[in-house]
Amino acid sequence: MVGVPLALDLLLVWGPTLASVGLSFTNWQNIGPITGKNFVGFKNYQFLFSGYTLFWPAFTHNLIWLAWLTFIATPLGMFFAVLLDREMRGTRIYQSVFFLPVVLSLVVVGFIWDLQFAPTDGFINNALGTAKSSNLIDWLGNPRINLFSILIATSWRHIGYIMILYLAGLKSVDPSLREAAKVDGATEVGTFFNVVLPVMAPINVIIVVVTAIEALRAFDIAFIINQGKNGLELLSILIYNNSISEASLVGFGSAIAVILLLISLVPIVAFLSRVMRTLA
Repeated sequence: MVGVPLALDLLLVWGPTLASVGLSFTNWQNIGPITGKNFVGFKNYQFLFSGYTLFWPAFTHNLIWLAWLTFIATPLGMFFAVLLDREMRGTRIYQSVFFLPVVLSLVVVGFIWDLQFAPTDGFINNALGTAKSSNLIDWLGNPRINLFSILIATSWRHIGYIMILYLAGLKSVDPSLREAAKVDGATEVGTFFNVVLPVMAPINVIIVVVTAIEALRAFDIAFIINQGKNGLELLSILIYNNSISEASLVGFGSAIAVILLLISLVPIVAFLSRVMRTLA
C-alpha cells in the first residue's frame, strides 16, 4: 500500500522538481528536444543575480510577503482561534464569518479588493473621505503602498484559513491538561504558552509550512491586480512570464523556480529542525 503513494509522490512532486533543477542549467525554449548544445551551466543563475533587473525587487517582495504572513496574519488567525475556542456566544457565526473568504479563490479575492481599493468609487477611499479630494489615495496604483494593500487583501483570506486549522487543533487538546494547570494556579496566558502550545506542536508545524507555502506561491491576486508590475513583482510571476508566456525561456524560468524552492525550504527546514531537537 505504501508503494502507490510513494510512486505518485515521486512522479508528481519529485519528478517535476528534479526536472526543473535540470532545466535551469539549459537555455531550452520549449522547442525541439534537449541536447548538449542547450547546456549553459550556471549562466542562467549568473544573469539572474547580476543582469535581470526584476529579480531583486521580486525577491524582496516575496520576503516581505512571507514576513507579513508570518508575523501579522498568521498570529492573528491563531489569536482568533484561541478566542473562539472559549465557546463564547455566537461562536459558530464568527467561525462562518472568518471562514467565508477561505472558500473564495485568490482570483475572486483580487476582484473584490480591486473594487474596494478603487480610487474614486471604492469603499476604502469613500470611508476615509478622500475619494473626491486632492488627497486621493491610489491604493493599487502607487508602487510605494500597493504591495501592502495586496497584503491586507491576502490577510483577509489567510487569517480565516489559519483560524480554522488552529481551532481544529485546539479542540483536540485534552481538557484535563487545562484543568490541572488551573488547579496549579496558572493564568490563561501561562496555560496556553506552557501547556497548550507544546501539545500543539504537530499543528504548529502545519501552520508554519502552510504559511510559508501561501506566502511564496503568491501569484493570483497580484496578477489579477496589474499582472505583477509597478511594485507587485513576485518570483512566481517572473516564472510565469519567462516559462509559460510568449517568452518561452523555460531554462531561465526554471532557474527562478529553483531559487523560489530554496527560499521556501529555508523557514520550513529551520522550524522542523528546531521542533525535532525539542522533541528529542
